[in-house]
Amino acid sequence: MRMYKKILVAVDGSVQSEQALEKAIAMAKLHDTHLFIAHVIDLRNFSTHAYNRQGILTDAETKEILEKYKNKAVQAGLKNVQTILSSGNPRVQLSRNLLSEYNIDLLVTGSTGRNAFERMLIGSVAEACVRHAPCDVFTVKTGEG
Repeated sequence: MRMYKKILVAVDGSVQSEQALEKAIAMAKLHDTHLFIAHVIDLRNFSTHAYNRQGILTDAETKEILEKYKNKAVQAGLKNVQTILSSGNPRVQLSRNLLSEYNIDLLVTGSTGRNAFERMLIGSVAEACVRHAPCDVFTVKTGEG
């Protein structure tokens, strides 16, 4: 019996999300399961950072990162790998919408990500996922800091 059938890992191009991807790949191999690699474009950033692109990835950069991560998972031996590019509030998209839409059993996320300032103001995406996700959440802590 497989414990998890569908695993989703949230990525944002940060070192922390790459570490979460590594763990998600290992778990997907262990459970012989489908791996979804997701990035959520935070539309809230476009209104407040229209002239400051620091921390915001372009569509081309995002698609390139997702393809790189998918290739990494396939090279590790996974057969069922799918990328998801979504937009909206990452806290809502990752803790509720994408999990329901894809019937996810396990969400893997880094404990921190690209936007430290927002995390101080409103809390982290990882925290929202732990509080609101209808499935198990595996939070990867980094060795940094």
